[in-house]
Amino acid sequence: MFRIKQNDTVIVTTGKDKGKTGQVIELDLKHNRVKVRGIAIVVRHVKAKRQGETSSIKKEEGYVHISNVMPVVPSTGKATRIQIKQLENGHKERISTGTHEVL
Repeated sequence: MFRIKQNDTVIVTTGKDKGKTGQVIELDLKHNRVKVRGIAIVVRHVKAKRQGETSSIKKEEGYVHISNVMPVVPSTGKATRIQIKQLENGHKERISTGTHEVL
């Protein structure tokens, strides 16, 4: 079980977007990277491939290393570390270390 999942709200801890929060759009577990909405905006110049199309400049989210983001507790709005505990029935839960809330 991973500590960060898709649709989690996270806060950026380092880099040019330090302190910003956003929702996880995509996970790249092979390279330990996440794509967060509104974070690490990259400018792409797209050339027209066919006649009739127009060239354009697109802005899209880039990947951020998973170690540079922390999950946010919904009740407090602050960053937290995550523990993974196994319940009696065998299921695993992600628990905030500070508030002991289930995420």
